[in-house]
Amino acid sequence: MAQEIVMSAAGLKAVQEELEYLKTVRRKELAEEIKEARSHGDLSENSEYDEAKNTQGLVENRITELEQMVKNARVIDESELSVDSVSVGTHVSIQMEDEEPEEYDIVGRTEADPLNGKISDESPVGHALLGKAVGEEADVLLPSGHTVIYKVLSISHSKN
Repeated sequence: MAQEIVMSAAGLKAVQEELEYLKTVRRKELAEEIKEARSHGDLSENSEYDEAKNTQGLVENRITELEQMVKNARVIDESELSVDSVSVGTHVSIQMEDEEPEEYDIVGRTEADPLNGKISDESPVGHALLGKAVGEEADVLLPSGHTVIYKVLSISHSKN
């Protein structure tokens, strides 16, 4: 059985839009590129043809991946989302001892974008925070093997 993919309504919409673009626009563009490259003659030494075929394979793989995401998506109903504890769809303010507070949206793995404050529920920090309430601490085992402790300062609905 395929693993359920938790995402926001906005995240699902973005996946669906990318899927639609790849199926309707990008496939046609690649078909034209392949047709053009074929017209250049000998395919055995035609780098344009090889590149277009490789790109086509990558696009088809991405289409399959996106179709699986849509098929297995479970959209978070934000109206039913509790802010009593950290969960996917919540916005958290956390702090390590003697450090500045940090703020993150906890999202499903397909929406993770750490540089924009969106961390996955499967990341070390996101996973450790799940289920924690305001005032509780989360021990986070980093990939380096070190453990850091974050204190949950506040929980609210995600700012997506």
